[in-house]
Amino acid sequence: MTMIPAPTVDDVVASPAWLDLKAAVAALQPLQIHDGSIPDSASHAEAGGLVTRIRANVEKLSDLFPFDADYLNLVSADFERWQAEGFGIPDFYDSLVAFHPERHRENGLRHLVIFPMYTQNGSTDRLVEAVLIEVVWPEFIGALEQTYTNALFVPIRFLDFTTGYDTNSAVLFPETVAMREIPAFTWGAIFADREAARFRRVTLAAAAITKLDLPDDAQRLLADQKLAEETFVMWDLIHDRTHMRGDLPFDPFMIKQRMPYFLYSLEELRCDLTAFREAVKLVRAEDTDDVTREHAALVQYAILFDRMFRFPLTGDRTRNYDGLGGQLLFAWLHQHNVLHWTDTQLAIDWADVPDVVVQLSDAINDLYWRSIDRPKTAHWLAAYDLVRSVLDPHPASHWARGLSDDILTGPPRGMTDAVLDDEFPLSMFYEALSKKMGDVIESTKGITGTAA
Repeated sequence: MTMIPAPTVDDVVASPAWLDLKAAVAALQPLQIHDGSIPDSASHAEAGGLVTRIRANVEKLSDLFPFDADYLNLVSADFERWQAEGFGIPDFYDSLVAFHPERHRENGLRHLVIFPMYTQNGSTDRLVEAVLIEVVWPEFIGALEQTYTNALFVPIRFLDFTTGYDTNSAVLFPETVAMREIPAFTWGAIFADREAARFRRVTLAAAAITKLDLPDDAQRLLADQKLAEETFVMWDLIHDRTHMRGDLPFDPFMIKQRMPYFLYSLEELRCDLTAFREAVKLVRAEDTDDVTREHAALVQYAILFDRMFRFPLTGDRTRNYDGLGGQLLFAWLHQHNVLHWTDTQLAIDWADVPDVVVQLSDAINDLYWRSIDRPKTAHWLAAYDLVRSVLDPHPASHWARGLSDDILTGPPRGMTDAVLDDEFPLSMFYEALSKKMGDVIESTKGITGTAA
């Protein structure tokens, strides 16, 4: 019997069914408004034809994605119901709860994902988007996950996508999908190839501009997209699980809560620094296998460089919490004399970096531990003091001058409103670096591993 070879990535991406599905989605999106609906009845006939094409192409492609059979059947039904009900606000609850990429975390396993959704750091509109992905699950990650358990974490890479992902978005989260009610979410996916590709491009440019002498293993990380992807998977695995672990002031991630943005900065930085400190432990442990030890050493460079070079200069200065976390890490290293900017050249005392970074992790962990016993106002003030002990606030800051008793005794929103959009402005170092790095960072929009 002649064996029929399994379809390659190129076979899937270049297939007529996928290309026509993409074209139909592209034609459908302009008919939708912000909430995903199509209120103009004059467009319903056109939208109906496009939905028919989408459903037909999903059916043609379904044999290529056997693990997604139930989901793809239901997504077709959700499209059909959306059309039958007059293209109101879409509801793809049924197909969403049937999609379970976390159940088959196998390296190279592919999925077709199509939902009306917004894309974080991309489009805020819940338009129909389609994306072809494959799982990134190297063998050492499977073994590592037995220790750092994270059943919801699904690392992926792009194969192809519609316009909502031709952006800075590097995540695929179920909560972005249009649905009638909120289910218990069972997975969250992160595009390791985009993270790795933009990290490599930005870090190489920043190292050249600042004349930073990179160690050999850091150079190897920046030269190898596959190695960088695997390194980011390890970083993300530990980061993601940290949001609900540790001595937490009840809900540190502050989902759907309005709070001063520097609290988000500290939470995201806490999770990154937890990944960093765990990587340090793995490098130093005698029983760590060679592959894991290699990647653990590289995770430290990835966190350090991404936080220092990309985060502070990406996005605008309006409550940029990831940017602030990067500024905080850079200044902490400088003030602890392991990072030096002398004679217009950046230098780092590499051997001393791990322990100094862990000290910053300790400071944030201590803030969290103490805050369990503090009221919200006191926690917010203590968090501000921690950031302020490292970074200078804007001279016009109400917080830095001291909030009035009326604000302190009033509702929490008064404290949040008093925070400036750019409470901790960029330092002169970053102001100068941003002028040279702006085009590089902008060039990473929509980047994938194949374009790195």
